[in-house]
Amino acid sequence: MKPEDTKSKAKKSKFQLLHQYYAYTGFYSFVWQAVKKALPYIVGIVILVYAVNHFFDINQTLTHLTEVLPAYGVLSFFFVSETLLGLVPPEIFIAWAGKMYSPWFYLGVLAVLSYGGGLVSYWMGLTITKIPSVHNYMVVKMEKQLKNSKKWGGFLIMVGAVLPLPFSIACLAAGIIEFPFKNVMLFGSLRFIRFAIYGIIIFSAL
Repeated sequence: MKPEDTKSKAKKSKFQLLHQYYAYTGFYSFVWQAVKKALPYIVGIVILVYAVNHFFDINQTLTHLTEVLPAYGVLSFFFVSETLLGLVPPEIFIAWAGKMYSPWFYLGVLAVLSYGGGLVSYWMGLTITKIPSVHNYMVVKMEKQLKNSKKWGGFLIMVGAVLPLPFSIACLAAGIIEFPFKNVMLFGSLRFIRFAIYGIIIFSAL
């Protein structure tokens, strides 16, 4: 057997073991149930955004804001957005950075603000759990979901950091389930990689 075939077999077996672990621990079922519960809200938000955008061009307005606001205004607006649900696409701000006199510097600032906004969201989530009614509800009604979320919290943070999903929502959820802060900082640092990749792509297109 060739060395390449041995490596390929070993790599395949690792993926198989990982798949078996997620299947055995109920990860796929957990994600599917979470998606089903969140789907009506996601559809509602998408319909609302589409309806508003039909009469009011959201992207054009946001782009206009980046043109008329001073640099510190744009950065402040971005930080607030990345802290509160992160629903404004970071790509708009990355394109703004690409038009500045020092694109990579501003891209770095955006990445730091996005990462920092996520960490602030984590502490917001942690604070929410201190409310007695919320704490009691989570302990009694959501015990199983919390247990599973803590088990796979690192994966969820990485998904939020790398994929085009709201990073702050993932961090907020991590705070609510009291996922270790040092792990949030570690997994969330992948956010810098995403900004670097998007920067390369967007800057080359400008």
